Amino acid sequence: MKQLKSMTLLLLASIAFTTTKAQDSKTDTFKVWGNCGMCKRTIEKAAKVDGVEKAEWNRETKIFTLVYNPAVISSEKVQKSIAAAGYDTEKFTGDDQAYEKLPGCCHYERKKKEDSN
Repeated sequence: MKQLKSMTLLLLASIAFTTTKAQDSKTDTFKVWGNCGMCKRTIEKAAKVDGVEKAEWNRETKIFTLVYNPAVISSEKVQKSIAAAGYDTEKFTGDDQAYEKLPGCCHYERKKKEDSN
């Protein structure tokens, strides 16, 4: 009986922790230009910084889904990290040198410089 109470208490504590953690998270979506599976790997890897819980890019729609802790990181900082890897986002133009180093299949039609911030 004592073991059952302990397990129940542990389960309730676990549920409370998970609920609290989920409330700290924020989800944003934004466009990231790219072409292929290699782009997907590079974009998602660039986005996986401290505070990011989920980083997923859809190759067909070009929509990036970001789940993160806003107390640790901002969506803009993640977009800057992706841009540093050579990929344009809605707010930032990818680094030109990083873009040139991408494999040929990853060279996408870039947005104009005056469109970026």
